[in-house]
Amino acid sequence: MQEDLDPLYQRDPATGIWSPRVPVRHCADQYDPALFRVLLRMQPRHFWYRGRHRFVLHALKRELRSSHFRGRRLRAIDLGGGCGGWISYLARKSPAMFAELALADSSLECLQMARDVASQAVRLYHADLRRLDWKERWDVAFLLDVVEHLPDHLEVLGQVRQILRPGGLALVTAPALNVFWSHNDELVGHVRRYSRRDLRALADNCTMELRWSRYFMFLLSPLVLLHRLRNVDSATLSDSDRVALIERTHRTPPPWLNATLASVFSLETPLGFWLPFPWGTSVLGVFQKPLA
Repeated sequence: MQEDLDPLYQRDPATGIWSPRVPVRHCADQYDPALFRVLLRMQPRHFWYRGRHRFVLHALKRELRSSHFRGRRLRAIDLGGGCGGWISYLARKSPAMFAELALADSSLECLQMARDVASQAVRLYHADLRRLDWKERWDVAFLLDVVEHLPDHLEVLGQVRQILRPGGLALVTAPALNVFWSHNDELVGHVRRYSRRDLRALADNCTMELRWSRYFMFLLSPLVLLHRLRNVDSATLSDSDRVALIERTHRTPPPWLNATLASVFSLETPLGFWLPFPWGTSVLGVFQKPLA
């Protein structure tokens, strides 16, 4: 029974969203509501999301070949998963891999959007990542482009460790390397970018093992760097100008260009697993909770 697994959560019959008894605080300063609908439009089609999803799913399948997971159907949760693009992709591409799929976010607005795009089998949780009311509940947790928004990323990784079963995995992606820092990071509320060394330190500080890490978005990184050299002083923008700039810079490219970029990005899976890239605009780390 779901209630047995989630005794501290209650389901709202009107929305189907599970909420804890303690009210959830959503930090709007870390997650700009103006981004929600932009992301909802982008995620199914944009070359970057398509490439990231492909890369992360390949990484997960690679890990599941280990004896610890072989033959098991997994309970997996996407933490800070916003409008549900990733969890919907998993439900569509690899449903047989999972006994349970769930999405957790601190924004009710995001969860209501996710309800319209996610499979009915995906459970939706209203949750504060700094206070997760589970203990050894999940086999896999995803934090995809979340930690860079969090001043207290170590606290959140500690919560993730708590909710994972022994031997469980956390797959973490984040923007990589300060050389790629631009006004776009400031616009969308990034606190930092990460190197592979940063992920190693994060794992050590939350007593998890970093099994491996990889940079990705390597092949297209020169284009990203050239584009971001045209910098904007985001501190001088009004709220309406900032939202307009976000919408302009986060739209899906024309179909011919989007398809071309998607084809180039797709080469990184599995190429980036055979020959690790020396840099990229993003980084993926696979963390594991100790078995004992």
